[in-house]
Amino acid sequence: MFSHIMVGSNDIDRSQRFYDAVLGVVGAGKPLRNVASTGHVRLFYPHDGSMFCVSEPINGEAASCANGGTVGFKCSSPEQVQQFHDVAVAHGGRSIEGAPGLREGSLGAMYLAYVRDPDGNKLCAIYRPG
Repeated sequence: MFSHIMVGSNDIDRSQRFYDAVLGVVGAGKPLRNVASTGHVRLFYPHDGSMFCVSEPINGEAASCANGGTVGFKCSSPEQVQQFHDVAVAHGGRSIEGAPGLREGSLGAMYLAYVRDPDGNKLCAIYRPG
């Protein structure tokens, strides 16, 4: 369904250090670093046919996180969810919405961890058993 997701950053080098480490947990390699015609730097992390992107805002305004927005990353095990969380926190992220763990709901059981990146973007690591 999605081709890519892009979030904004006010410090692209800090974001690259954060996302190189965190996205490495789910198998993404180093990003393609691009300078737009406007001079703004963008990072493109291709993985399994989709792309996660980080960009300095092209409109020149400060980047801000989306209130109510979450970017979810599929993990292959509860251990990978925990590792995603721990690596994110070790690289400047902030743990939110309780400790990583199993949650039951109308969509079934899921192992989840929520963090905010250094710019405040909300990320979710998710493993669905079965």
